[in-house]
This record gives sequence, C-alpha cells and structure tokens, in this order.
Amino acid sequence: MSGTSFNAILGIAFLVLGFASVFLMFHLWGYPFDKATRTSAAPKWAMYLHRGIGFAYVIVYVVMMTRMVPRLFTYQVEFPARTVVHIIMGLIIGLILLLKISIIRFFRHLEEWMPFLGTGLLACTVVLLGLSLPFSFKDRVLAKKARGGDVFSAASLDHVKKVLPLAELPKEAPLDKLATATELKRGREVMVTQCVECHDMKTILAKPRSPQDWTHTVERMGEKPALSAPITEQDQWAVTAYLIAISPDLQASAQKKRQQEQEKKKAKAAAVAALAAAGDVEAKAATEVKPLLEKHCTQCHEVTELDEKPPTNAKQVDSLIGRMVDNGLEAPDADIKVIRAYLLKTYGKGVAKDPKEADDDK
Repeated sequence: MSGTSFNAILGIAFLVLGFASVFLMFHLWGYPFDKATRTSAAPKWAMYLHRGIGFAYVIVYVVMMTRMVPRLFTYQVEFPARTVVHIIMGLIIGLILLLKISIIRFFRHLEEWMPFLGTGLLACTVVLLGLSLPFSFKDRVLAKKARGGDVFSAASLDHVKKVLPLAELPKEAPLDKLATATELKRGREVMVTQCVECHDMKTILAKPRSPQDWTHTVERMGEKPALSAPITEQDQWAVTAYLIAISPDLQASAQKKRQQEQEKKKAKAAAVAALAAAGDVEAKAATEVKPLLEKHCTQCHEVTELDEKPPTNAKQVDSLIGRMVDNGLEAPDADIKVIRAYLLKTYGKGVAKDPKEADDDK
C-alpha cells in the first residue's frame, strides 16, 4: 500500500471517528447530569464507547502528524493558500484536543464547554480533510479515465508505447519495458511517495503536459537537492511513463478550455463586425426589443441593471456589448444590431451612429 493511500485511509477513519464522537456526545449530553458529583445518568456502555472513540481519534491524529509534520521540512515550494489552511486546521485540532484532555483530567468545572469544543473539533476535521482528500484520489480518477477505462489496460499501455519515443527519454531508457503495467505501477508508487515529499499532488496533476514536458519536468525535479533519498534515474523514467499514461484526460480538458476560448474570440470578432455594420439599423420599439433583451441579457443579469447604470453614448454601448460577448453572450448578428440601436436610442443620444464615429462621443 502506498503512502498516499495509507494517508487517505487514515483521513477517512479520522473523519468517521470525528462524526461518531460528536453525535454520540450530543446523545450523552441529553441525560441528566449531577453537577455536585460530576456524574451523568447516561449508560456506562455509551460512556465507555465515547471514551474509546476519543482515544482512537487521538491515536489517528498522532499517527497522521508523525507522517505529515516531517514533510513540512522537505517542501521545496512556497506553501499555497490551501496548504496553509490545511496546516492551520491541523494545529487547531491539536490545540482543541489538548484543551479537552486538560478539562477532563484537571478542570472538571469547565465541562459545560465540552460540546462546543467537540463541535469545533469536528468542524476543523471536515475542513482539514476537505482540503486534502480530494487530491489524494485525483490520480485514481485520472487513471480510470485513461484509454481503455484504466491506466493499466491494454489500450492505455499501447498508447504509452506509441508516445514514449516522443518523450525524449535517454537512449538507454528501456521504452518497451516502461510501457508495461509493472513499470506504470512502479511509477505511480514513486509519484505518491517520493514526489509528494517536495510538493503536493495538486502541483503534479493540475497542469497538463506533453510527453517531452513530463520528461524535462521530472528530470528537473530529480536534480533538485532533497533531504530524503534522491529519485533514481530508473524511477524518473517510470514516473514519467505513468504521468504520460494519465495525461490524456488532462490534455483533453485543456483542449476543451482552449476551444471554448477560441469560440469566445470568434464570437467577439463577429460581434465587432456586426457593430461596424450597425450604423444604419433603425431602432425598433421597446415592445419589440424587450424579448431580445430578456433572451440574451438576462442570462447573466437583470435588465433593470441597464437603468441603474446606462450607457450614454455609442462608445459605451459598444463597450457594453463587447463585455457581454466576453462573458459568454451568444446572439445572432441581427439581434446584436437591433439591441445596439435600441440602447443608443433609449440611453444614448438617440442616433445609432457608426462605431467609427463613436470615439468622438463624450
């Protein structure tokens, strides 16, 4: 079992114990409590169960800290905001645990604060794991989305075999051997154990790369000084092959994003061309234009916003329509021309001037 998988299991257990402890605490505090003797009328078995869950929670916390704290001193990148919050939550959990243990052992007169401390402990636990667990499983998700439905499938291995020659690996690298399930598993093990010593999983998987880029990136990482054992050249080749294997999904996402950006640029260019030819369009009555405004403008905002901050000249009208296109407006050229003419007549100077003359409007 890899280090990341073990950490994920610990995290899930930590979360389950946190919920169990807090909800059992809520139940126990419903029984009568004798303040004079500091005893509860709750069943003994429930009290012992709650105590056992608490002990288990503390043990899991200590184990996780022994695994996580040393990594703080091996990170070679500045902590991102997500990691900073993760660290803060971990420290707060430790502080709350210390307070709870102190109250139980030495300051029983403060026991009425225990429900608040327990609830705060659960909240910190949820935030802590919400920031980390999703990225622990991200490479698993990418692996399942690889060719053939699994990164170790025949289709995926065939793909890796075809693209590895393009990865610019050293001549001595055994390409055929790297395109096997055994080497890909070895590569994943290197990624989730050695790579995460210097940065988190998000840093690795957030940005799609070409096979050549993965090779160069892994080589740079291998050359960096590390407090732990450096990644061997053979391990670098294996992790490069694995990253290439799970990259098609990443690259597909990036291609889709680029396609959307290109379509947006085309739509804006078409809108600019429509505005350039809109000088002679006659403004229609409000009753005719209102359906167009409701159809296109209300996709992002209410039509009443035009009345709150209306454009006052042709330049502002054209700028407004340009922003609408940037925000995702998709409308036929004819509709854009009609909307422009209406805005000029209603809010501007009453004349649908040619955009080339709009620069003179103040």
